[in-house]
Amino acid sequence: MENSKLSLLILPNKLAVCRLENDARIPSWATDDSFFSISKTDDELSIVCSENKVPNGIKSEKNWRAFKVIGPLDFSLTGILASLANPLAEAKISIFAISTFDTDYLLVKNDNLEKAVKVLSTFCNIQR
Repeated sequence: MENSKLSLLILPNKLAVCRLENDARIPSWATDDSFFSISKTDDELSIVCSENKVPNGIKSEKNWRAFKVIGPLDFSLTGILASLANPLAEAKISIFAISTFDTDYLLVKNDNLEKAVKVLSTFCNIQR
């Protein structure tokens, strides 16, 4: 990873991580916002979206907040997620990571948001 400080943006919405059956269609509620992420495997359809969009009865883990690494990040960069995840792990803060073509997102539980800000702000610029 480069020596310059990473810049992170805290996304405003609380997020949910949802699990649907692997043969489920992508529901319209999942894509009805400015941020969502969908992954499909042989085992499941996993959706990350604003928690207020998730209907009752959907298996989900709510109350996540996201740090967006201000990018775009070059594919040749190494250690970005590790540089963020390792200090959070040392502080006993659980994460959920999402990567896109341009950047990375690091999700933490809302109850740990301020603790995560304190840890990450020692080596990152954080915008709200």
